[in-house]
Amino acid sequence: MPRRIEAPMLDGPAGKLEALLEEPDDRPPGEACVLCHPHPLFGGTMHNKVVYRMARALRRSGSVVLRFNFRGVGRSQGEHAEGVGEIEDARAAVEWVRGRYSGLPCSLAGFSFGSRVILELGCELADAPRLVAVGFPTRAGEAPYLASCQVPKFFITSTADQYAPRQEMEMLYAKIASPKQMIWIEAEDHFFGGALDRLEEVVFGLG
Repeated sequence: MPRRIEAPMLDGPAGKLEALLEEPDDRPPGEACVLCHPHPLFGGTMHNKVVYRMARALRRSGSVVLRFNFRGVGRSQGEHAEGVGEIEDARAAVEWVRGRYSGLPCSLAGFSFGSRVILELGCELADAPRLVAVGFPTRAGEAPYLASCQVPKFFITSTADQYAPRQEMEMLYAKIASPKQMIWIEAEDHFFGGALDRLEEVVFGLG
């Protein structure tokens, strides 16, 4: 039996990347998923509470999940690179997962800053079965690639997200290419205050 939990150090473009690999508890994985954390300059790590809940939901639904710290976070080497370098970190993580689980499809998921990373990378790669974007921050800049991205995209957003007000999110969503789905969760803030259990069940239900 393979180990259920590992803590590999991945080869990234700016040095080693600290990671955590977790397989489902009760079955062989049917999918691999790379999961990206929120903004490194504002305390984001792979141990963020939203990321943790997402990882647990994905494992429950049958995914083997790789979380990792972007460059300059935790034990990961390098320095923050304005999102450009972080996309390359995620690309290295996807390549590692595909090498380790070559028989499985590889999805991408992310929270906040991490959702921007996985959407841009996933739309470029174009072969992921799904992209799961939680707390996509509309106020962090344009995302023109979404207008032509043909990969299935799931947006999960808090109704009281200070970084993605509902009207702004709905305007953006209208411009995003299909296939796509928007799921609103009644919550207190960007971090799904008071609604983490609901968030976990929604992510689980995507599986």
